[in-house]
Amino acid sequence: MDTLPTGRRQTDPVPTTPTDDEPARRRRRVYAASAIGSAIEYYDFLIYATAASLVFGPVFFAGASPAVGVIASFGTLAVGYLARPLGGIVFGYFGDRVGRKSTLIWTLTLMGLATAAIGLVPTPDRIGVLAPCLLVLFRVVQGVAVGGEWAGAVLMSVEHAKSESRGLFGSATQTGSAVGLLLSFAAYAALGGLSEEQFLSWGWRLPFLATLVLLGIGMYVRLAVVESPVMAAQRQSATTGSGPAPLVALLRERPMRVLLGIGVYAGPFMAYATATSFLVTYATTRYGVPRHLILNAS
Repeated sequence: MDTLPTGRRQTDPVPTTPTDDEPARRRRRVYAASAIGSAIEYYDFLIYATAASLVFGPVFFAGASPAVGVIASFGTLAVGYLARPLGGIVFGYFGDRVGRKSTLIWTLTLMGLATAAIGLVPTPDRIGVLAPCLLVLFRVVQGVAVGGEWAGAVLMSVEHAKSESRGLFGSATQTGSAVGLLLSFAAYAALGGLSEEQFLSWGWRLPFLATLVLLGIGMYVRLAVVESPVMAAQRQSATTGSGPAPLVALLRERPMRVLLGIGVYAGPFMAYATATSFLVTYATTRYGVPRHLILNAS
């Protein structure tokens, strides 16, 4: 009989007793914590995309031609997406062993600190080539953190939900990511009153530094959440860590579903990335559209 990556058989019922008996207030708190935490993490992750579209070319690659500067800044943006699977693997592994709550606190902390650090990176005229290298380093940390955030937050929400509400609770992370996108655009749109010189000199750093406030909010919300009841049940039954690694089992037993999932998500993701990054650069450089106008439109 087929087995799932967790070691359960495919026909075995999903554990329901610990979750279905949980107070409704606690479940709502978990849903809110997943949505708020994801909104903060995706705000952090996506303000980098906006900065790469408007700032990093002229600030960190000023010695290159405009076209090369755009390519280089988007190259630093891309490494964050490449690092996301690593975050999902690493934090997924530890989440199955030490708990969802602990790993989600770590992902939130790593994301917040890396984002604030980006806002403090000196320009190349002060530290030379080390400046773009630091951008890449902190962007990799962002990618690892957001990769761990997505899987952990979804599982935390679903494992707290009642059997008939798992689809709704699983949407908390997606809802939070959309809110984070809106916040990232709003943060830069609010700087529309700055001159171009002020914006490129220090204004672009403000949305990155503002994440320290959001980090405090996110930590307050997540520390108030209890561990997943499914994880607690696994610990009591001593099943955590038994069987093959979940990723290995998944690739071995469901390779076509993995490829199907990647294919289904690839198209919308590329359209989303184009709308949030490339179009901002294209509109401001090619047609001279004011940055606050294109950000409001986006």
